Amino acid sequence: DKAVMQELRDLPFDDEFYSDSHEDGEFLLYAQPGVQKRVLQKLKQGKYRVQDEFDLHGMVVDEARSAVKHFLAECLHNGHGCVRIIHGKGLRSSQRGPVLKRKLAGWLAQRQEVLAYCSARPVDGGTGAVYVLLRKG
Repeated sequence: DKAVMQELRDLPFDDEFYSDSHEDGEFLLYAQPGVQKRVLQKLKQGKYRVQDEFDLHGMVVDEARSAVKHFLAECLHNGHGCVRIIHGKGLRSSQRGPVLKRKLAGWLAQRQEVLAYCSARPVDGGTGAVYVLLRKG
């Protein structure tokens, strides 16, 4: 059990990975092949209970990468099905735009345990956060 969690934490994130997630303006949307449209629709509507959340505000890329790996491993260990990651809107990133948002989209799309993700509803952070649907154990 501990070995599996350590293995998950040790998996690399490729920072140059291009997610073919659908970016509609500021809205992020991604699903692994085989995830039903109905499931994605429910995720977009915020119909899954968010069982944990993590805030990346104030973190630099290296810190955020490590923290996200750890958070995902913990969520899987705890059997969480849906979580929220707050990445912010990149308002302090000047012309570069939302750096962590783009990185996070790529990182999540590389993970087998991530079935889908999408930007949160406005009440849950809107385009500054994502709902992440995880594969059960």
